[in-house]
Amino acid sequence: MDDQSHEDAYRSWRTSLTTLLADASLLARWQERRYRFAHRVGALLAEENGDGPATAGPVLYGVFASGAGLCYVGQTQAGERRLRDLPVGESHHLANTVPPELWERVVVIRWPLLLSGAPEDEQSVATEIGPGVCGLALEHMLQVMTAPPLNSRRRTAGDWKPRDLARSRSRGAVYSQSMPGLNRLVLDAWEALSEMVRPEHSAVVDTRIGRVVFPSALHEPPDS
Repeated sequence: MDDQSHEDAYRSWRTSLTTLLADASLLARWQERRYRFAHRVGALLAEENGDGPATAGPVLYGVFASGAGLCYVGQTQAGERRLRDLPVGESHHLANTVPPELWERVVVIRWPLLLSGAPEDEQSVATEIGPGVCGLALEHMLQVMTAPPLNSRRRTAGDWKPRDLARSRSRGAVYSQSMPGLNRLVLDAWEALSEMVRPEHSAVVDTRIGRVVFPSALHEPPDS
């Protein structure tokens, strides 16, 4: 997209929002519609789904948008809370930049379920550093390997500056090098879930170690 096309698209976006927010009643309707959608996505990410258990505890997650692909990779120790909030955006910046209405899929990995397959020395490292630091280490590894654009820059005074994730000296970055076997298991799970095909008439796929939610499916008519 050239600069002019980008500006035209931006103006169209502003024009559409101006129409949707043209008076107080339309503003309320807009607020209600957006929250209904975000709440539904959060419920699909966190709640039980048929035979699939509720999402709780430590997880890694990634958000893909139509066109842009993978936008963001994160981790949390409280999946039941963070994943509900992710599309609402009350304590997370992602939804402010990439509205959940444009999310194509969200991949969630219950990484503690992979620990038993890791080498014993790495299991000991994971136990020693605890799930909090281990989650940061796996998040760092995934961010380096996948380079999501919203993780690859940081805010400065009114602008953005590139982040060199590979040279980070954070605790997660330091310990990510100590668990190559677990890293490989997480990457394999990530690749498998990222390539899942959405089943017909469903917006969720559950596996033993993770879940994929397809917010894009919620735009389709019920009888499609």
